[in-house]
Amino acid sequence: MSDIKKFLYVNRKAPYGTIYALESLEVVLIGAAFEQDVSLAFVDDGVFQLMKGQDTTEVGMKNFSPTYSALGDYDVNKIYVEKESLEARGLTVDDLMDLKYEDEDDDWAEKDSIRVVTAEEMKAIMDEQDVILSF
Repeated sequence: MSDIKKFLYVNRKAPYGTIYALESLEVVLIGAAFEQDVSLAFVDDGVFQLMKGQDTTEVGMKNFSPTYSALGDYDVNKIYVEKESLEARGLTVDDLMDLKYEDEDDDWAEKDSIRVVTAEEMKAIMDEQDVILSF
């Protein structure tokens, strides 16, 4: 049995207007740097955190969305987006950033990190975790 615990970071808030999204991203990167088994889930307004082409000029906050593209470098490649949350906001996977990782077990093939899952599948993913942190 492995001593490595599975951590799921659940992102429920829009990317700007509060500090939750940025704090979650920072905690994820720290956890991954310490070799935790890290996954991310994006539900509710959290799906907006992964949208392409974010422009923060009007809100006066730094756009931290490019940092998501570094997740693959930290072996964070399990990024789950709830299908129902996307649909409720008129979004599809095509509206999201193209996040990739290199699979060392498959001759370093570049693969998608984002997986769109149903609410029922998300529940099963959550049930598999040792620790769930919600932001």
